[in-house]
Amino acid sequence: MKITDIFLSQEKTFSFEFFPPKDEISAVDFGINIGRLMKLSPSFVTVTYGAGGSTQERTFTLVDYLQNKIGLTTVAHYTCVNTTKEKVKNDLQYIANRGIKNLMLLRGDPPKGEQKFMPAEDGFMHASDLIAFVDEHFDFCKAAAAYVEKHPEAISLEEDLINVKTKVNAGADYLITQLFFVNEYYFDYIKLAKAEGINCRIIPGIIPITTFHQIERFSKMSAAKIPARLAADIEANKENSEKCYDIGVEYTINQCRELLDRGAPGIHFYTLNKSRAAVEIFESL
Repeated sequence: MKITDIFLSQEKTFSFEFFPPKDEISAVDFGINIGRLMKLSPSFVTVTYGAGGSTQERTFTLVDYLQNKIGLTTVAHYTCVNTTKEKVKNDLQYIANRGIKNLMLLRGDPPKGEQKFMPAEDGFMHASDLIAFVDEHFDFCKAAAAYVEKHPEAISLEEDLINVKTKVNAGADYLITQLFFVNEYYFDYIKLAKAEGINCRIIPGIIPITTFHQIERFSKMSAAKIPARLAADIEANKENSEKCYDIGVEYTINQCRELLDRGAPGIHFYTLNKSRAAVEIFESL
């Protein structure tokens, strides 16, 4: 089933992102987490892969497993990194042959050790180029990324929205945002997006901060601003892991409730392959 078909019957969707387990122990944990999340009947799940396409083959295998063995509607991430037009055709035909109907199309980060993104020869410089190519040659439902606090490489939010509109015009069916912690950024972004003529679903991407070390990590990873009160509360209890966890989960529950009450079309949870917080938050909603 395409995600756009799900939208026809679900006013609000709830989805989860995973990445392929890196070893046997991680695989056991992953299986346990999938079991917990399956009980929640998510609208769909997405599977990402490592920087530079380092786990792409395992991503395809996991997508196939989740879709065809577990029965979850699954979205495969696909990026421009080290990708040629011929490789795209081969990879996506492989995915299509396994009944996968949904993609998350991204530019991707530069390979490890490289500061600037450079396309492969006969490759794609921008996600919009990849989206347009896939739209021309395949019949996938296509998601793209949005940044409510602007893409780190964009000069301004206005410039970034022009780039997002290019992706939608190229064939993106809906958008999922990068993580954020201040809801007003999301609602301001929605207003600006509509003014720019972007009318597709924009699903907020959410992750709970449950440990002190995540504060710096998430800030660097996405340039997302973390509310001073939340950061202070986590830091004040950094030696008490359960207290940090409770603070982070409570904040995220309230964040999600406000998003949904004010019209957000669902929530996309970045799980980091850990189910406990995602399960507790989703159940509370």
